[in-house]
Amino acid sequence: MHITTNRDELVTMSVQGEVSSPVLSKGRRWRIGPDGKPRALPGMGGITYNCKVGDSAIQWQADHMEPGVSMKNSDKRPNSALNFLACIGNTATVRSGDAKGDTGLVTGKHGGINHVLIDFPQSTLENLAIGDTIQIRARGQGLELEDYEGIAFTSMSPRLLDRLPLQKKNDRLAIGVTHVLPAAVMGSGVGPADSFAGDSDLQLSDQAVVEEYGTENLRLGDLVAIRDADHSYGRVYRKGAVAVGVVIHSCCVQAGHGPGLTTLMTSSEGLIEPVQDEQANIARFLEIGRYRSDED
Repeated sequence: MHITTNRDELVTMSVQGEVSSPVLSKGRRWRIGPDGKPRALPGMGGITYNCKVGDSAIQWQADHMEPGVSMKNSDKRPNSALNFLACIGNTATVRSGDAKGDTGLVTGKHGGINHVLIDFPQSTLENLAIGDTIQIRARGQGLELEDYEGIAFTSMSPRLLDRLPLQKKNDRLAIGVTHVLPAAVMGSGVGPADSFAGDSDLQLSDQAVVEEYGTENLRLGDLVAIRDADHSYGRVYRKGAVAVGVVIHSCCVQAGHGPGLTTLMTSSEGLIEPVQDEQANIARFLEIGRYRSDED
């Protein structure tokens, strides 16, 4: 479906960071879950070789695991710009090390740790090292739909927008999503000043809710809609609003946490109509992760 946008007015610029090392705070090897049990598991950062976008977000012995490559800038202010400007679907190019010149795509932005996540081919993952420099061709912030002024984008690249399952439906824009969830499941990440960076977590601590909405089937890269959630100016509860995001990291042990959702689009007026589509995953749309055509 053709959608008229202001893409010709968007700025394309570079932001840069390095492959980040996993970090561990002293005394934080154990995390206590809502069931009261302590667990010690792999977590965020580094290069994850065997978990990719398109895989389950649930069935891993891990906590907040980030698929593919996690990148960050060691300087706080440039890292803030990296996390703001990078949009899902932007091209990332390795600029140093044995994988120099290889390219991948941005798949998520993880708040708290403030990582940008990149999907690369397996051959690139094998040649990357912690500290290698990655440059992103950032494009997407400021994107608008000319026919739907009541819909706002936060981290959507034009590349991803062009591949989404969208349909005009009267005064609304219909989009395919794997799950439609209530705002009550939103946990850590609610309430920031804006939603242009980071993520908010989907709590899976209530088994009855998990079974009702099928969240045990969540995959990394799934498009998920949240009803009564307005992410226009931060992430807040608003009756009738709708937000749509992409699942960017795995499930978590700690209470109030769960699979992370980076916001892509939102409407405080409810102009987004989620349509159930179990195939609605960015790995499929962008041909990355488990759907890469260049993998063996």
